Amino acid sequence: MPDALATPNGAVATPPRAPGGLSEAEAARRLAARPHRRTPTSRSYASIVRANVLTIFNLILAGFGIVTLIFGDWRDALFLAILVANTAIGIAQEVRAKRTLDRLALLVAPVATVVRDGRQRALAVEALVEGDLVLLQPGDQIVADGRLLDSDALALDESVLTGESRAVPRAAGEDVRSGAFVVEGAGTLVVTAVGEHSYAAKLLGEARSFRHPRSPLERAVNRVLLSTLVLVAGLGALLGYSLWHNDTPAHEAVATATAGVISLVPEGLVLLMSLTFAVGAVRMARRGVLTQQLNAIESLASADVICLDKTGTLTEAALHVTELVPADGASAEDLAAALALFAASSPARNRTLDAIAAAHPGVAQEVREQVPFVSRRRWSALELDAGTLVLGAPEVVAGADLGPQALERQRAGRRVVALARSAAPLDPGNADDGPPPGLEPLGLAVLAERLRDETRATVAYFQRQGVALKILSGDAPDTVASIAADAGLEPGRIASGADLPRDDPSALERFADEVAVVGRVSPQDKRDIVLALARRGHHVAMVGDGVNDVPALKAARLAIAQGSGTQIAKSVADLVLVNGDFAAVAPLVAEGRQILRNLQRVAKLYVTKTSFAAFLILTIGVTETAYPVLPRHFSLAATLAIGIPTFFLALAPSSGDWRTTRFARDVAEFAVPAGVLVGVGVVASYLFALDGLDYSVPQARTVATTVIILTGLYLVLALEAHGRRRSQIIAAMCLALAAIHAAILALPPTRAFFELVTPSAGVVATALAATGLSIGALAVAGFTPGGVTASTPEPDAA
Repeated sequence: MPDALATPNGAVATPPRAPGGLSEAEAARRLAARPHRRTPTSRSYASIVRANVLTIFNLILAGFGIVTLIFGDWRDALFLAILVANTAIGIAQEVRAKRTLDRLALLVAPVATVVRDGRQRALAVEALVEGDLVLLQPGDQIVADGRLLDSDALALDESVLTGESRAVPRAAGEDVRSGAFVVEGAGTLVVTAVGEHSYAAKLLGEARSFRHPRSPLERAVNRVLLSTLVLVAGLGALLGYSLWHNDTPAHEAVATATAGVISLVPEGLVLLMSLTFAVGAVRMARRGVLTQQLNAIESLASADVICLDKTGTLTEAALHVTELVPADGASAEDLAAALALFAASSPARNRTLDAIAAAHPGVAQEVREQVPFVSRRRWSALELDAGTLVLGAPEVVAGADLGPQALERQRAGRRVVALARSAAPLDPGNADDGPPPGLEPLGLAVLAERLRDETRATVAYFQRQGVALKILSGDAPDTVASIAADAGLEPGRIASGADLPRDDPSALERFADEVAVVGRVSPQDKRDIVLALARRGHHVAMVGDGVNDVPALKAARLAIAQGSGTQIAKSVADLVLVNGDFAAVAPLVAEGRQILRNLQRVAKLYVTKTSFAAFLILTIGVTETAYPVLPRHFSLAATLAIGIPTFFLALAPSSGDWRTTRFARDVAEFAVPAGVLVGVGVVASYLFALDGLDYSVPQARTVATTVIILTGLYLVLALEAHGRRRSQIIAAMCLALAAIHAAILALPPTRAFFELVTPSAGVVATALAATGLSIGALAVAGFTPGGVTASTPEPDAA
């Protein structure tokens, strides 16, 4: 095969039979004359900044900060520094994730196979020019507008352009637009528009603005934030009216209103959510996984069923011919020569033909007519000078003549294709009616796939995690079942695509739930099984690499594509395995579940702060009594008891329960009673110090601030201290944060800055007694280390 070159989907293509295309010199001249604009591979830096700066909570905090700086004490605007720090951290992490993902995206960026100076070469999209001759094969993405010079049963997926889900046949002379994908057949086109003049570029703004549907966790967090906004509006108005009604001086009113409202805002929750997703994306990238949708991390963690094709996942992508089985009346030499002729002459290539060509090289002949391979037909054919050759599934091409021999080898885990000859001419227009008549079987080609080294360990991991694996393959059921058993997957009931109860949705759901191995499935069958599993209540992930996997990838909640797969598969995927390593999925599941667990826990702390702040407004804010804390006190307490702990805990290893359902309810069940109980302790201690002990307001506020910090740290323990080693680490962190508060009280400069008092014996005793009573009340209510999640005990985890 002279001058063979790799195409974008990894196949090997023969040079064109006639020279064509532009010359390299002319292409270089046209490229130099065109303005060069690099196409972004991910969201822009400006969009990252806007997303982190222009949030409703940031605007609320900034507004109160400006009012405080104008009318109040600048020290009470300390929360602005926290706002800036949070925003800067969020931007920095997302920029870091963007740069990492951009580098990874270059490895899977679409390329085109063009003909220049009569030779084929693969080019990046940016290098194409008008007039280039582009070769099209199944799985290729059309990366520039053009006019078809020829079409061999070419069919395009144009759903991204028109919304039409069915493949559209295209004939020579028709114009096609960039953004479509080749589903079937082959062809060549002459580029008529590239870059900003192409149809795809005109749709770029719309395409870039698309976002994956909000995940369950994102929707739940948004509900929590919306409820918080309602509280901010309602309680803020109530507090403002109370201050106006009581004729509170402007300086004091600003401080009280700011303390009340900013304490309602869970400003770090949004930051931590984007931060953990961004960090998760970077960690995935280090394992060779491109995250094309950040919430895919959550979807992967939630998946309880993973559907996959064995090729390229359980087994290595490369095939090799292990045996030729001649039919009666044919010799091994005749079979080998016919296979070599078919592989060398076929314009459209796939892995099977590549393996045959490598084992039996031959000289190409001119193809008069051809029927490219299509999964639903399961055969392909070439009409040559020597007659018509048909290659495909043994049951389609050879019938019963070679059935026993094929079945024996399929049961041993081999892939088997049959070759037959016919004297009848080929009629591509009637290809869907079946192969040409008068087929004379020549024999079988037996091909082998090698199980990946890490496959057994990966399958065992998913079984331990309760994730069901279902293998959907176009190969024979016995072949697929043999590979599955070798991988450690109990096949159970084995079925064929012909067994699908397509007319009975309920029966199809039961079938999809019960069967683990399905062979001889069409692309539509794969999609129907995925949809049936989803209707059954499963969270389905689909792993695929070929055109035949695309319908199922689109239907799945999470689409995972192989990096060596076709461009259409990678374009619809949420995650791309750049290195093609299915074993990388297992640690990603653990990564995603860790993120979910941590976000669920830290959200409880932030909403507890909101609940506590609402309690203070309703009990003290509507009275004439001085507010228990100043804004700077809240900033201090929120940093020590929530901000610092959650920053580390959101990214820390964890184990135990995880789920995205009932998120808002779970958060509320913890945060509302916890916030109220902490509020009772703080208000009681503040009023007792102020009225019972005749302490000054600064002394009483010192007591209240201390109680807030210590009870807040206790809640961190209650949420996070599970397992001996983890409990020790969390306890040490809480003690260190309590010591920081003690140091602030002990040092005159910091004490003066926060307007606290020297901790006398009475102040310390009052604060500790109130803290003890508050913790006691929390413990009685079930807020104890291990008690908060007692229904789902966790193993020891650091």
